[in-house]
Amino acid sequence: MHIYDAFRSSFIIIFFLSYIFLVSGLIINVLQLCSCIIWPFNKALFRKINCYLALGIWSQFTFLAQWWSKSDCILYINPDDRKKIANENIIVIMNHKYDIDWLAAWVACQRMGMLKGSKIVAKQPLKFVPILGWCWICTETIFVRRAWESDRETLANDLRRIFANYPENHYFNLMLSCEGTRFTEKKRLASMKIAQEKGLPELKHHILPRTKGFTLLLQGAENRVEALYDITLGFKKTGAEPTLLSIIKGRSCQAELFIRRIPISEIPTDTEGSSNWVHELYREKDKIYDYFAQHGTFAGNGLPRVEISRNYYDLLIELGWVVIIGMPSIIYFFQFLWTSSILAKFIFVIIISIVTAVGRTMIAITETERGSHYGENNKEH
Repeated sequence: MHIYDAFRSSFIIIFFLSYIFLVSGLIINVLQLCSCIIWPFNKALFRKINCYLALGIWSQFTFLAQWWSKSDCILYINPDDRKKIANENIIVIMNHKYDIDWLAAWVACQRMGMLKGSKIVAKQPLKFVPILGWCWICTETIFVRRAWESDRETLANDLRRIFANYPENHYFNLMLSCEGTRFTEKKRLASMKIAQEKGLPELKHHILPRTKGFTLLLQGAENRVEALYDITLGFKKTGAEPTLLSIIKGRSCQAELFIRRIPISEIPTDTEGSSNWVHELYREKDKIYDYFAQHGTFAGNGLPRVEISRNYYDLLIELGWVVIIGMPSIIYFFQFLWTSSILAKFIFVIIISIVTAVGRTMIAITETERGSHYGENNKEH
């Protein structure tokens, strides 16, 4: 077993998987770019095509989580809500506490057949990330600058565009974090100073939520969104450290998701009512996560445990890329070593170094300690 673990975490294997991701991702980005000629004539067809093209990229991440590292996610959700979640347009609010909370959400979506409809509200710099950022542009991710004057117009316009000519019998899930940034204790303390000034309840495990963007999303839903799903995520300490590097090295992480469905009709749409509702939601989320922090699980906190087994779609997609890109590249690599000049080999080493650096940079984007400092200044709340 130690030999197999060492094999999975070895540089050559990590490089091979990264190489397949980069090449396949660029292929899909080119196909997505070509599909843009369809947009002016048939927006619904453009969306269908890009939903499935995106799976070719996103499924590689869920493959790493579910099959490569054998990580798992357990859901705590009302069985009736489980039946509805994949068959309606929804807004998802999730805590943003871990490096790979987004990946746990993707795994849950993949198992429930929802991954192709995933959309997010993300900070604008992410649109420039090679492969992923370009893919998010074509799948209509909403990018914000974290400046309300410009973001207000962006949110309103992007929502109207998403709702216009959306394909029938295709459903989207729009995920956002009202905290606006990944949790750190420094950011929490800064936000709690504002909470005290405004007479809001103190949160132990979350940053004070920003409510303006959510209110605008709610007002722009235009009866096209049926429900909001509140997700509180926790990673069990019995698993590996929840980072993308742990996943790539084959180390298993264990996530639990506590999911509540709230009909949109029950949420106030006026500015003050919506703001108060969000603050109350986060007060409840804080209690839910505090239960997890004390017990190491959401079991016994009011919702039944639901296990959704892996399916083979992401595994087949990964194997397909290995056959299309990986195997020919290995054959060509050995031919290259046998016939190439010293100069060509030197250039090849440089290319490997560049690919390694790009892969490491993309991993760094997910790391908390390298994340943005947004929220550490009281004036940003």
